[in-house]
Amino acid sequence: MSDRELVVLGTASQAPTRRRNHNGYLLRWDGAGVLFDPGEGTQRQMLFAGVTASQITHICITHFHGDHCLGLPGVLQRMSLDRVPHGVDACYPAQNHEYFQRLRHAALFHEVTNLAERPVTGGGTVLKASSFHLEAQPLSHSAPAIGYRLVEPDGRRMLPDRLAALGITGPDIGRLQRAGRLATGGRLVSLDQVSEPRRGQRFAFIMDTRLCDGAFALADGADMVVCESTFADTETALAREYGHLTARQAGRIAAESGARLLVLTHFSQRYEHGDSQHLADEAAEAFGGQIVLASDLDRIPVPSRHPPAA
Repeated sequence: MSDRELVVLGTASQAPTRRRNHNGYLLRWDGAGVLFDPGEGTQRQMLFAGVTASQITHICITHFHGDHCLGLPGVLQRMSLDRVPHGVDACYPAQNHEYFQRLRHAALFHEVTNLAERPVTGGGTVLKASSFHLEAQPLSHSAPAIGYRLVEPDGRRMLPDRLAALGITGPDIGRLQRAGRLATGGRLVSLDQVSEPRRGQRFAFIMDTRLCDGAFALADGADMVVCESTFADTETALAREYGHLTARQAGRIAAESGARLLVLTHFSQRYEHGDSQHLADEAAEAFGGQIVLASDLDRIPVPSRHPPAA
């Protein structure tokens, strides 16, 4: 099992269907679990997917249309029922603070979860965790909406051949990493001599929006982009009217942003009984990278790091 993967809990837009639950996505990232847009039925989908409430460390709401948030009350109550021991951060558009409050207190229960609300007022860094920081950008929808971007800090990759050539082994490697230099064999070795830059991985989550600068900023250089593709290309005018993307537009965002993997989701119920593969085909006309047409309960690994240059 990958330490970094997307667990798809639901892929339907507006209304659930026989095959698709409302939205819901858990990003497993090392020891963190970021729950995005828990729509109605998310708690039950978590059971089917083998996801527990204790795995959730962050909750991110893009906007307060029901298919993106009506599962929140059940998830929060389950977290208290299970007595999740760690703190949980909850991010959402600050303009609709009252809607978060209504969902948080939608029913009577004994709240014991340490939930820290982090209303998002604009673009930029929302919070910093141990192995990543979370950014947000405003999107263009019919209600206040934001997208999210998880960024791992850049680091360095140790080069075994150079370490071996200088006789650096065992605990000395850790000392060199921590201090940035190490005296050994009558010489002072710097970290730069035995390592190379390692770019941190990036994940983007783009839901209900028209084409806008924020969507491209979120996807910039991302290893995985999860993007709404509500409509096929024939419904471009309808998509713009209601503040959504077509699959081809999702492909354009991924292509122009230099993304590696595009995950298409948030499908209109009009495609329930047809072959939705044409949505992936339309995205592929704009994006030459890997494309996944998401289905409920999929587990999609975040692509492994680029191999070091030869």
